[in-house]
Amino acid sequence: MPSSPSLVIRNGTIVDGSGGDPYEADLAVIDGKIAAIGGSVAKGAEEIDARGKLVTPGFVDVHTHYDAQVTWSDRLSPSSWNGATTVLFGNCGVGFAPCHADQHDMLINLMEGVEDIPEVVLSEGLPWNWHSFPDFLDAIAARSYDVDVAAQVPHAALRVYVMGQRGADREPATEQDRQRMAQLTAEGLRAGALGFSTSRTLNHRSADGKHIPTLRAEEAELTAIAHAMRDTGTGWMQIVSDFEDQDGEIHLFRRLAKESGRPVTISLLQQDSRPDGWRDLMSEIDEANAEGLRITAQVRSRPTSVLLGLELSQNPFMGRPSYKRIAHLPFAERLALLRQPDVRARILTEAFEGSRRGKRVERWDRMYPLGDPPDYEPKADTSIAARAARQGRSPEELAYDLLIEGDGKGILYLPVTNFAGGNLDVVRDMIDAPNSLIGLGDGGAHVGVMCDATSTSYLLTHWTRDRGRGSLFPVSWAIKRLAADNAAAIGLGDRGLLRVGMKADINILDYDKLRLRRPEIVYDLPAGGKRLVQRTDGFDATIVSGAVVYRHGEATGALPGRLIRGAREA
Repeated sequence: MPSSPSLVIRNGTIVDGSGGDPYEADLAVIDGKIAAIGGSVAKGAEEIDARGKLVTPGFVDVHTHYDAQVTWSDRLSPSSWNGATTVLFGNCGVGFAPCHADQHDMLINLMEGVEDIPEVVLSEGLPWNWHSFPDFLDAIAARSYDVDVAAQVPHAALRVYVMGQRGADREPATEQDRQRMAQLTAEGLRAGALGFSTSRTLNHRSADGKHIPTLRAEEAELTAIAHAMRDTGTGWMQIVSDFEDQDGEIHLFRRLAKESGRPVTISLLQQDSRPDGWRDLMSEIDEANAEGLRITAQVRSRPTSVLLGLELSQNPFMGRPSYKRIAHLPFAERLALLRQPDVRARILTEAFEGSRRGKRVERWDRMYPLGDPPDYEPKADTSIAARAARQGRSPEELAYDLLIEGDGKGILYLPVTNFAGGNLDVVRDMIDAPNSLIGLGDGGAHVGVMCDATSTSYLLTHWTRDRGRGSLFPVSWAIKRLAADNAAAIGLGDRGLLRVGMKADINILDYDKLRLRRPEIVYDLPAGGKRLVQRTDGFDATIVSGAVVYRHGEATGALPGRLIRGAREA
């Protein structure tokens, strides 16, 4: 080695991200890169004894919504608390650039509705020191972080920027509109974006209830953007869709992959209404790859879920009149009232008032106490309905008492997708599929109803060690999925593997002690906004570019993370 190592990790069990067998070796870091693995490693300026611990590549989180958080915070938690050393934001077509000065409120309204980030948080937190997408990247590049960050060009912001109110109202784009969007996409990619994202789902609405501007974007519009991606020769296209017209949508995405010559990645979930629909889509994706296209399905390692609680954004009684009358009160005042017998009696006897979708918070047969540690694959006999029946009580009574007991911080778990069979057998098939990627953690979004950025840690705990039904995956397989596979998918060939010359992004894991903690509410957003966060025990150290950023879950103060501009060669 040409100089002394800045960091040496000794005696660790190397799980290198390739999927190969673990082995014991020392690892040395010089100038932020891996300089040696094994052999005679010189003493480092800093040394860590990792005997009995797993030494792995840092994880690459390909589906986050830290678009706002990167502008006001130097910490991309909770992803960075759960082993992520690189995060990609700008997913689902929503973001804040490009943006005209008179469109700030429109984009805030959209992000609030689609990703459940309160308006006051965004209004107070966003500095808006950008106009174009390259301006936005420059603003991010001026900051330092606990992880590396990367961006995508968001279709909704692009469409509104080019078309104004016509774009927001989902009018068809003219030829001039299409060419301008294509030019700006190419501009964003050349400035360093790792992709382009769009949304075609009815679930994505602005805070005032309007559909996302990209919902019914015509093929000609998407094809113009695909051609811009082909011409720049970089980036992937990230898409979320309801697949209401399943054949029409997947064939459109196959055409976009062909026209762009770029990878396409699609969110894939199991819907209760079509429990086997995802299998048909996966077959189409496999067929497209066999034909030489590159299409991947982004999948979760557990259900998409809603967490219900009195301090959270939703709870089972939010649609009942007596609760609505006190919902605006500060948590402590509201809790004191909810403990009063007459208030309890009124709420329990009232009917839900609201939308059919909102009424899902009363799905007692699909609602479970979350527990500590959290149980994301509960058995049917532990549901609120089943437990209440055994106790001779109504499910409403049981849910109310579970939420209000102690300090009123009880949490109930409501799986929404990937749980049609009452277990995670489908998820096992999804994460094992050859053309799937582990993603959809949504870090930075849905801050009052979920915290799925820990799905990386869950892949390790549940699927390689703890699941009590069915076979488990090897740890080396899971690390490859979280690191090397995701890094390669977004064009970052310089990370995801522990190899000499690769970027020194590393986790040191006490595998036997890995344990997801119970989610909790913190009030650390701008304007005192709240968010759900979740930590995981067992991360002895997380290292970015050779600098230790977390030890045993506590920040060291090091902020080596930077904006990534463009793809990276190995």
